[in-house]
Amino acid sequence: MSIYYRVAILGATGAVGTELVELLASRKFPLADLKLLASPRSAGRKMRFQDREIEVEAVEEGCFDDVDLVLASAGGAISRTWAHKAVAAGAVVVDNSSAFRMEPQVPLVIPEINPQAAAKHQGIIANPNCSTILMAVAVWPLHQVQPVERLVVATYQSASGAGARAMEEVKTQAQAILNGEEPQGSAFPYPLAFNLFLHNSKLNDRGYCEEEMKMVNETRKIFGVPEMRMAATCVRVPVLRAHSEAVNLEFAQPFDVQGAREIIKAAPGVRLVEDWQANYFPMPMEATGKDDVLVGRIRQDISHPCGLDLWLSGDQIRKGAALNAVQIAELLVEQNLLGSPKMIGLDCRES
Repeated sequence: MSIYYRVAILGATGAVGTELVELLASRKFPLADLKLLASPRSAGRKMRFQDREIEVEAVEEGCFDDVDLVLASAGGAISRTWAHKAVAAGAVVVDNSSAFRMEPQVPLVIPEINPQAAAKHQGIIANPNCSTILMAVAVWPLHQVQPVERLVVATYQSASGAGARAMEEVKTQAQAILNGEEPQGSAFPYPLAFNLFLHNSKLNDRGYCEEEMKMVNETRKIFGVPEMRMAATCVRVPVLRAHSEAVNLEFAQPFDVQGAREIIKAAPGVRLVEDWQANYFPMPMEATGKDDVLVGRIRQDISHPCGLDLWLSGDQIRKGAALNAVQIAELLVEQNLLGSPKMIGLDCRES
């Protein structure tokens, strides 16, 4: 007899929440019930799930009483307010915000890298930062063969990292500029259309922003290498919904370039994209909507005999957020780590 689970999406109307709804259907997650939660201003809105519509409810006291799993993507403040209440009600929370990522008792999980960590949860599992996920799934297979001694990364981050409103702003700003008008917006401190700027999160006293330190600290935790030498520079670029990254890796010994390509070809969650004659490598346009992180332009670092350079593009909303969360949920099902499931489920077959 099949087992099904009662799932709630917290932040259902946002870009990641919308993707979570689609993924639960397309991946046929064993659902007994699906509850869509958002702020009071979104309550009453209806969202499509397969061939039915589900009404969005306001998050409030008691809304997690009949839930086994919460997929949360509503921001750190909302997660800090509601996650522990959901756990107290008996649910497991997979949280997409930064609220719990660096808490020692909270597993920070990328299923292709550390699936075993999910079993250690105490009610909350953290989904890593999008830029961290995309980079880590590309670097981890190489790190398994030869441990990375130093990693330097520059990101080219799309508007989707700031949500659906930011994506719309880029479109309207581009049209305004083309019309000879002044671009307006509030999602970012500066216009992003036809522009780029360093990530606008708060700077620390050493000049690194929060986004850059997320990549450093989260990678160390996921890889289990707390002293890993690493630096990041994070940049917003006028792309709608896929991040790209230039990654430089240093090893103790030279790493054969062709060997690295073969490792990437065989690794889960990534796809090698290289056509050297055509100068064709991963692009955000082609990564959009894809589950895999596209990796290519793997080459010897000409400045260091033990260095490799690579380039990647990955869908920030999908693998960088929603897909990773659903994969964690699937791990919980496989390992029987969810609460009180039901035996009757929603019909998640493709229509």
